[in-house]
Parts: sequence; structure tokens; C-alpha cells
Amino acid sequence: MKNDNIVQIKSYAFAIRIVKVYQYLCEHKKEFVLSKQLLRCGTSIGANIEEAIGGQSDKDFYAKLTISYKEARETHYWIRLLKDTDYLSEEQSESLLKDVTELLKIIGSIQKTLRNS
Repeated sequence: MKNDNIVQIKSYAFAIRIVKVYQYLCEHKKEFVLSKQLLRCGTSIGANIEEAIGGQSDKDFYAKLTISYKEARETHYWIRLLKDTDYLSEEQSESLLKDVTELLKIIGSIQKTLRNS
């Protein structure tokens, strides 16, 4: 992994956090449905970033980046839902929401730059 690709680094670190939250929800809260949704979209952000980096063209790169942005939006939704249904504490959810919002801003900024070039 490149040391200077911030979105790649942050999305991977976020995926690790999501896996740990999934494990916590399954083991301690006995929640298996909403947590699976969170696991899928939360880890998909970084997976699509990786695919974008390996894209065959600029168009392919942008398409994968767009999918990553959509997955981050979905992740934001599931975190809020888990918080509002008392599966995640305020503290847990705010930390995750801060991280996913940061990813949304970074990905959105890259998309804007690509659209303008």
C-alpha cells in the first residue's frame, strides 16, 4: 500500500473498525441483520477505492470512486440507525460517523477534481 494515498489508508483503517464493530454487535448485542449490512457497505468503501486505483481508465477510476462514495453514504445511514435503535452508544456512533464523513469529504473532493479536469 502506498504511504501517501490518504483515501486508501483511511478507508482501510475504517474497514478494520467496521469489522470490529460487526464483531462487537454480534457477540455482545446479538444483532446479526443490521450489523451485516454495516459490514458489507463499510468494508466496500475501501474495496472500491482499491479497484479504482487499479482501474483501466480514468472513466473506470471515476466509476469505482462513485460506488465508493455511495457505499460511504449507506454506511452513514446504518451507523445512524444502529445508534438510534440503541445498538451503538452515542460515543461509538459519533466516532464512526466522524470517520465516514471524513471519507465522504475526501472522495467527494476527488470526484469534483476529476469532473473539473
